[in-house]
Amino acid sequence: MSPSERRSVISLAGIYSLRMLGLFMILPVFALHASSYSGYSPTLAGLAIGVYGLTQAIFQIPFGRLSDKIGRKPVITAGLLIFSLGSVVAALSDSMYGVIGGRALQGAGAIAAAVMAMTADLTHEDNRTKAMAMIGASIGGAFTLALILGPVLSGWFGMDGIFWTTAGLALGAVILLHLTVSNPKEEHFHRDTEAEPRQFLALLKDPQLIRLYLGILLLHLVMTATFVVLPLSLLKSGISRGDHWWVYLVVLAGSVLFMLPGILLAERHGKLKAVFLGAIGLLILAEGGLYLAPSQATAAILLMLLFFTGFNILEANLPSLASRLAPADKRGSVLGIYSTAQFFGAFLGGLCGGWLHSLYGFSGVFILCAALSAVWLIAASGMRPPRPLNNRILRLPVNSTESSSEIEQRLRAVRGVIDVVVQANEGLAYLKVDRHGLDEDSLRAFASAEG
Repeated sequence: MSPSERRSVISLAGIYSLRMLGLFMILPVFALHASSYSGYSPTLAGLAIGVYGLTQAIFQIPFGRLSDKIGRKPVITAGLLIFSLGSVVAALSDSMYGVIGGRALQGAGAIAAAVMAMTADLTHEDNRTKAMAMIGASIGGAFTLALILGPVLSGWFGMDGIFWTTAGLALGAVILLHLTVSNPKEEHFHRDTEAEPRQFLALLKDPQLIRLYLGILLLHLVMTATFVVLPLSLLKSGISRGDHWWVYLVVLAGSVLFMLPGILLAERHGKLKAVFLGAIGLLILAEGGLYLAPSQATAAILLMLLFFTGFNILEANLPSLASRLAPADKRGSVLGIYSTAQFFGAFLGGLCGGWLHSLYGFSGVFILCAALSAVWLIAASGMRPPRPLNNRILRLPVNSTESSSEIEQRLRAVRGVIDVVVQANEGLAYLKVDRHGLDEDSLRAFASAEG
């Protein structure tokens, strides 16, 4: 990456992660404070945790398309201000309904698609995969930091303090956006990062992609439902509120160490399906164990270690699978459906987790999560082992006399090129390539002809 690309991507990753940090910080603590709000019920507490996912799922694609028309910075700025307003509403509320409204507003500030589009505007095609990986890593870091900071900040300032902090983080992100992110020379639609709704129907009929959408929905449903009761379960097992932060720190650090061999085995030795199914199995074991040993502190910590190891492996591999399975020129649309399913899963997790908690206590939630993970395991077992494919984008030679079909034919003749879609009106060719067998020299020779 050039220095300007690197600065812009780091800043956009920071903006996105600051917002996600604010969304995630209530996960490990809200269940512990929810009963202090008027109108409390376990169902409403679960809804407060997950409702952001509903509004995020509704608005993220429209906001991305709006940013194509009126510009990235106005949409991202508006989204962050809506998020900050939602945080203020939640901070000032003393009722469950006020918190639910605030959390819904937080989710309505859906900037994900606009941030990804701006990242594409500011990076060369060759560097886009690296840029998206940096943003993905920042989101993972925000999630980890939120689970540690949430208990610390709630201990110091209560839930109001967390919501005020998230409001401040969003305003800081606005400042970061306008001070450090360059204005793109050109803002236009990018097939590799943005969703095109007219492609959705065909992409929702693909059995392999359906498994993927179902998987990310269930993963975030299970994760959110678990957090509806997990903090209370830790408290019941004898771990005081003040000690929750170090439990999450130890468990998350340990899960990262345990997930690394699985990631290496999946990527370097072609065992992705086996590792993927094994990670779902860890979720089943963890949730079943939490049901069987709800009052055992040591057991709870070990089971959390299993859960987060499985969760981290799946969270890392699912976006990679989305990219591999997406048609060459429809990656943005696949990722748009994928993200919508992810956030809708979080909403369902909060709603179902709270409802089952009200009816059956902790056990009902843990059984649901184990059962849904088992359903996912059965559905995923029919997945074809994915090929080691990467996405590439090439600019077409300037003033070329070749037709689109001739360019496609020439690119398909390059060893390791699996699929090609030429979009002559964009001056781009979208490729699926076998990263182990690709003739890089021939591809570079083609790309060097660009003007």
